[in-house]
Amino acid sequence: MKPNHGLGGIAGTLAAAVFALGVTSFASLAASQFEGAWKLTDTKGNPFEVTLSADGSAKGDRGGEKLSGKWKEQNGSAVIDWGDTWTTEINKRGDAYSKKAFENGKLMGVSAAQKVK
Repeated sequence: MKPNHGLGGIAGTLAAAVFALGVTSFASLAASQFEGAWKLTDTKGNPFEVTLSADGSAKGDRGGEKLSGKWKEQNGSAVIDWGDTWTTEINKRGDAYSKKAFENGKLMGVSAAQKVK
């Protein structure tokens, strides 16, 4: 006697696919710990405010200079590409955050980072 793989088999496969899609969608909607507003300092010690949005956009205000870029979470850090020669990384170590600034891939400075929202 051959097993019947008619509608029951198709329904089971469809249910599994819908479940997998739901799990994947939920995971992509989970907020990153880095999303939100940050108080940083630039490499000269001046205040630098950054907002990281869920859509991957980054906005910055450094002494009235408006900046925009893109960010992604990579190896446990938020990596912001400002679209020029500068990249900013925000890292978490224990309960504290820090910021690293890179110009053309060269580390230019490390300072504290504070999440404000």
